[in-house]
This record gives sequence, C-alpha cells and structure tokens, in this order.
Amino acid sequence: MREEDREVNAGPAPDRRRRSIVAALAAGSTATFFGPWKVHHAWAQAAQRKPLVVGLTMDASGQYAASGGMERLGAMMAIKEFNDKGGVLGRRIEAIHMDTETTPATGSRVAERMITRNEAAFLIGAVHSGVANAISQVAQKYGCVYFNTNSSSPTESGKDCHRVKFVWDGNGTNFAHAIVKNAIRVNGRNWVLLTNDYVWGHNTSKATRSLAEANGAKIADELLVPQNTRDFSSYLLKLQQLKPDVVATAVGGDDIKVLRQQVVQVGLHKRMAWLNNQQDWPDVYGLGPEQIFGVFGTTWYYRLDLPGVKEFVAAYQKQYPGMAIRVPGNVFYNGYVATRELLRAVEEAGTTNNHAVIRKLEGRRMTARDRMQHFDAWIDPATHQCQQTIYMAAYNDQAAEKDDIFRIMAQVDAKDVVDQDAPKSCRLETFEATPTYEQ
Repeated sequence: MREEDREVNAGPAPDRRRRSIVAALAAGSTATFFGPWKVHHAWAQAAQRKPLVVGLTMDASGQYAASGGMERLGAMMAIKEFNDKGGVLGRRIEAIHMDTETTPATGSRVAERMITRNEAAFLIGAVHSGVANAISQVAQKYGCVYFNTNSSSPTESGKDCHRVKFVWDGNGTNFAHAIVKNAIRVNGRNWVLLTNDYVWGHNTSKATRSLAEANGAKIADELLVPQNTRDFSSYLLKLQQLKPDVVATAVGGDDIKVLRQQVVQVGLHKRMAWLNNQQDWPDVYGLGPEQIFGVFGTTWYYRLDLPGVKEFVAAYQKQYPGMAIRVPGNVFYNGYVATRELLRAVEEAGTTNNHAVIRKLEGRRMTARDRMQHFDAWIDPATHQCQQTIYMAAYNDQAAEKDDIFRIMAQVDAKDVVDQDAPKSCRLETFEATPTYEQ
C-alpha cells in the first residue's frame, strides 16, 4: 500500500467522476501524522488539535468492489456531517482509505498499516466476511475498535466475534428466518442450495439448511460456487436435472450479477422459485427487470414510507450528484449509520479510549425513527451484532419511478429473527485481555 492511497484519491469505482466526488469530500484533510501523541501531557494537549484519523477498510477491487465503493461513500457522508459541525471532541476527522481487494490477506495488511503507521483511531468497513475476520483479528491485537459495516456471515458475531468488533449488517441467519418458512409454504419442499465457496456462503447456507429442514423441506443437493465464477452453465445444467421447487442462493457481489443474467438466458427463473438470502443494492442496480427475479432480504430501501428517508435520499443526491447509482441502497445506508453511531458514541464517551467507546456501544438502543427502519434496533452486548429490522423484497412490477425496482413484501422485527446460536459460539475477550488503545 502506498502512502498516496488515501481517501482523497479513491472512489467507489474506477471512473474519474466518482474519484472526484470522494476527493471533494476529503479536501483539506490530507496530512499524515506520526508519533506517540499520548507520551507526555503536552503531547496529549496537542493531540486534541490533530485530526482524528478513521481508517476505511473497504474493497475497491475484486468481487465486492461495487459495494465497497458505496459503503465508503456512506461513511464519508457521515464523516462530513460531523466535520461540518466541528468534528468530534474538537478534532476534525480525517478519513484514510486503502483497498482491501476482497482478499483476507490484504485486509490484514491494511489493518496493520492503518493502526501502526497511520495511527487510525478506528477502522470501518468490509463486505467479504473473510476480509472482515482478518481485519478484526489485527484490530483486537491492538485494541482498535472496528466496525464491520456490511459482511453478513453468522460467524462474524459468532465464533469470530471480538471485543473490539461490532457487526452492523443483518446476517445470513437473520435473513433466513425472514424468508425460509414462507418459501416452503408458497413454493414447495424440494430445495437445492447454491453457495459461494467461502465463509459467508457456507455459513449462510448452513443457516438456510437448518431452518428449511426444521420446517419440513428436503435439501436435494448443495452446489458450491467458487468466488469469481463467470460461467454458471454446469450449475444450471445440474439444476435442470434436479428440478427443485426452490433454489436458495448464498451468492454475492459480481458473482450474483452474472448468475442472474445466465439464469434468465436459459429460462430457469420461470421454472423454479429463487431465494437470494440477501440482495445488496449495488449488485442488482441497473439489471433489467427479468434479472431481478426471486425473493430476497435487505435491511433498508430508499422508498420506505418512514420519517427521514426522503431527506436522506436528498442528502445523498446533493452530496454525490451525477452518480451512476442515483439513489442510496442498503450498503450505503449501512456505511452511513454505522459511522454515525460510532462517532456519536465517541462524543458521548468524551474520549477516543477504546474501552470507554466499547462500553457506550454495548447494549446500545437505537430508535426506529432515528435509523429510518420500522422497528427499534439494538447492539447485542453478548455478540456485538446490531439487531435490526429485516425486509423481504421482490422485483417491483408497478414502479413509481425508474429506480423503484424493489417491492417490500414484509418487514420483520429484529426480535423475531435473532440468531439464537451466535451467543453460544461467541466468546468476547475480556476488557482485561483487550489492550487499551487511544489516539
């Protein structure tokens, strides 16, 4: 990673228009600061005048580059709002971004550099759960609070939980609870699982299998799809032979875009029901109506009839005029609300000290109105996952406008989709075992 790989020179996708938008956000905050600011009282006083560095650990390349770009813009909009009000604790916020490349090894190197060389006070970002897990291990080693904004493997708040890590998105188990029972009732009991062959895919399909079988479905087969697959013909041929009632996919990023296109080409979207555990907005935006087939989960939609939603959409469009994605989706939303809540907790704690900030976050309650969702949310103190409203959606064939491509079929209260297994496998480190960290 080069020193010039800063948020000011990065964007959500490799085009100049988007890079210039992000550059405009971070203009005037490009300096890098080195040195142990808290060694001496005089240093500590000077630190209050130095920027508060936030490390953005989002993909700009690889399978989840599109989502990484959008969650980064969400985080930057929240940061700008705080900077417009004077920053946090009297310190302007400086965001530094490094591409995690949808690769765990890169995520680990990025986290190590941001903490040890850039003196990041906090880390924010991730879509790929393997990358999130790698970042969190480094963060825990140093005690740096890390917000996993968009990766959804149940293991992130289960066996791979950490005292410094907070998981912001719904996970595969939450989404499975919201959609599996209804799919069995409406579509049938003969199921096939189509699974991205990495941690999120495996654990999401595991949750789907468990719920489906508990409710009377039979899993005829599970087809494992390597990441970055671009030819799904062998999998589609197998589905033609198996003839399931339901295909339950845990496929994401660029892979799901290609899968959707090829399913439509051979007409399988009309011959069996399709469930996509979770559908991220950047992975479906711009696809034709036929390719947005099936039922899927999400955590937010830009046309929810709730207080604050229209204003939020307007703020996005003002901040990022001319974007290819004209309205914000769930990934942008998660990046924004996660960053906003972290910075609020820092203000409430009155310090960047990690132990103090963690205590402000554990068990934190957030109102539905504040989060622009249907039900109140909270951060589970046992797992550090944000428990929130889950929406079940499908393609909207009666769109109110061009971008209105989702039809929200149901909204499910967080208490009805809680992952009951996560607390059994999550063992948060004690505060005594978590290094004190403060910038």
